[in-house]
Amino acid sequence: MAASVSSEDFTNLQLLLKAPSKDAVRDVCVQSHRGCSRRLVESTAATLSVPAAQAAQLVQSLHVLSHHVLFYNLSSAEQILALFPESFHSSLKNLITKILLENSPTWRTEALSNQITLPQLKELSWRVDLVTSSDSVSRMSVPTCLVQFKVEDPCPSAGGESVSPVTVELSRESLDTILDGLGRIRDQLSVVAGK
Repeated sequence: MAASVSSEDFTNLQLLLKAPSKDAVRDVCVQSHRGCSRRLVESTAATLSVPAAQAAQLVQSLHVLSHHVLFYNLSSAEQILALFPESFHSSLKNLITKILLENSPTWRTEALSNQITLPQLKELSWRVDLVTSSDSVSRMSVPTCLVQFKVEDPCPSAGGESVSPVTVELSRESLDTILDGLGRIRDQLSVVAGK
């Protein structure tokens, strides 16, 4: 969950009044969305002529505000302006709101593309095999089902393939259990979708 924006954050945002231009405010706002870095704090401190500690607090407050706007999907100027206290500088409030509205779609797309997701099933194939020779007589002439899943990992490891095969050998009993479970899942999904 996104951190809520505190009155201290709005006090820190007042430091933006020391910015030499609207573009300087825009740069700090946009760069702070990714988080606090030493380089950003130093450049902000130099731009605003404030100590590094104050610049770090400002960057953190802008970071919290931009994440709050994204988390709560605030997509209109009225919704964002309502976050600010009444006593907040009017022109600065409007400028920050405008910057947040301009950049929110890009930030939202980035956040969605960086989400951790489970692997997705891309392909399924199967075949039935009959074991004709084995070191155990009990395995002879017992049919088994080989199921091959091709799954896509949205976040493959470095140098790894995004689509990988997974093969499973199932006995008749295991297959019956899986089919029964899948039937229950289908029924539950139908009930949920029907509501």
